[in-house]
Amino acid sequence: MNVGIYANPTKQDALLALQTVTSELAKHGISYVLDTEAGEILGESGTNKFYVGMDLVLSLGGDGTMLECVHRMEGNFDMPIAGVNIGTLGFLTTCTVDDFPLYAQHLAKEELKTLSLSLLEVEMKEQDKGTHKFWALNEVTLMRGNTGRLITIEAEIDGQYLTHYRSDGLIVATPTGSTAYSLAAGGPLIAPGSGVFVVNPICPHTLSNRALVVPNQSSITLKACGREPILFTADGRDVLCLDPEHPVKIKGAKDRLQLLQMPNSTYYEKLRAKLGWTGGITV
Repeated sequence: MNVGIYANPTKQDALLALQTVTSELAKHGISYVLDTEAGEILGESGTNKFYVGMDLVLSLGGDGTMLECVHRMEGNFDMPIAGVNIGTLGFLTTCTVDDFPLYAQHLAKEELKTLSLSLLEVEMKEQDKGTHKFWALNEVTLMRGNTGRLITIEAEIDGQYLTHYRSDGLIVATPTGSTAYSLAAGGPLIAPGSGVFVVNPICPHTLSNRALVVPNQSSITLKACGREPILFTADGRDVLCLDPEHPVKIKGAKDRLQLLQMPNSTYYEKLRAKLGWTGGITV
């Protein structure tokens, strides 16, 4: 088995995490390839194409590191991915560094289970620059620029006019992203495998504008209206200035991301733990 390893070099415990992970993999006869920055941390060789030809990709960090790892894979999702948490929330991650020895045992015995996650495929044009294509695991966000004024976005679903949103911005989120920015903007929690996306306005001026759940086969087109600058970001990464003459086109990606989980892990258990729900089980 071959494992590609991507690590967040800014994390204080990155070196310890890498040492633990590579040592445990070696114990089980599992070979690994490091990304460039992880290689620098360990003093070993690394490559930007750490995912090519791998059976699994490991992301060492938090949720942000996992999202960065997904984007660096540039649409190559033939292999599953797993996260080792050395960050804060770690909603997307599979285990902590302390749990990794057990995780490695399950990996060697092929006892891990897979959670299939939908992705957004996005096409947009940056102002005064070219057209970009992105994949988003969490969400695509259009938001107001540095003027402080509300922006207006026209939304179409499958070519049918939906409405004009006058707001601070607009989020299109996957079920995975429903626990991220969309949740903070008042959107619903959506379980993986639900087969839907969420269109969620940020602080809408019209109070009746609420989050809308649409099938994940939908094609969503967002058009800038007015003269206010609009910023674009996919999964909170690079923030680009949107060309107002070209709409943003969003659809469900053909490929899905396969997230490896511990055998006894459940989505609802993680939901309770990560969101701090206090309701217990009564007999």
